[in-house]
Amino acid sequence: MTTTIRLAADFNPFPFGRYPSHGDWNGQRFRDEWLVPALRKGEPVVVDLDGARGLSPSFLEEAFGGLVRVGFAAKDLLNQIRIKSDRDPSFIDTIQGYIRDAKAA
Repeated sequence: MTTTIRLAADFNPFPFGRYPSHGDWNGQRFRDEWLVPALRKGEPVVVDLDGARGLSPSFLEEAFGGLVRVGFAAKDLLNQIRIKSDRDPSFIDTIQGYIRDAKAA
């Protein structure tokens, strides 16, 4: 079964920042509270970015690149996560790049 996470509806329509010190709706929180639990199920995960506004590079890198730093293999993530971004498809390549470029901690 596929898990779908709608960033704007399930998390916040205005996500911002990398760490909790940057605000409540930061990339670390999204990663730890939404992405990690979904990925641990071992099933495909669709992350729908449509509807979210102002997606900052720091938010996206921490949320997705940060998955590698907390122990997920980049190769596995690229196979398990599908990014949906009809409004701005460039986010798909950007996020895949963050995952590929991240270094394990």
